[in-house]
Amino acid sequence: MRHSPSFFLSVSLSLAVLPLGGCASMERTLDREGALVDQPTRDWHLVATVADRARLRDWRPAFVNGLASARRSGAGPKIDAEGALLRPDAALPGPAIPNGTYRCRTIKLGAKSAGMLDFVTYPPFVCRVRQERNVQGFAKLTGSQRQVGLIFPGDAMRNIFLGTLMLGDENRAMQYGGDPDRDVAGYIERLGPRQWRLIMPHPTFESQIDVIELVPAG
Repeated sequence: MRHSPSFFLSVSLSLAVLPLGGCASMERTLDREGALVDQPTRDWHLVATVADRARLRDWRPAFVNGLASARRSGAGPKIDAEGALLRPDAALPGPAIPNGTYRCRTIKLGAKSAGMLDFVTYPPFVCRVRQERNVQGFAKLTGSQRQVGLIFPGDAMRNIFLGTLMLGDENRAMQYGGDPDRDVAGYIERLGPRQWRLIMPHPTFESQIDVIELVPAG
């Protein structure tokens, strides 16, 4: 039986991301003194909604179709110039993304509806990855669309991001699973020594897939 995908995400100017809440998404572990404590689960399967599981399964067709639409619109040279960032199978094995501050640049591929652009790239914004007890938290701190959520262990090639989307001047993230239109799911992949990406297939708004490049700010 699948557990409830309830966890609460909150963000403020200090980036306070409050991880999983609710007993269905907690697990008991031993602390350094040997006492039992409740920790957020590290198993993303116990958290992800049915819709987000489908998004994650469909990541590669979404990526390929988004690229094809962008190329048909004449964005081929721009795509090629991005190198590994926009190659679906470019992920490399290696350590998880380190905690720290990042320059994050969003590229949207494949228009979701008529009249929208098939290739849109934005200048870098500020993102942050930091430890949230036994998982990592991710937040895009600036821009009109800001993803905030948790990073769960995945496999040797990628980790799993589950979160929600903050819009405009909102200063508090919604609860994951509370509004499907705001839920976001994706993979964080390593592309090189100082380059990662967050790919988010089938976002609710605008595109077939969003790709965020993550480069350490320092």
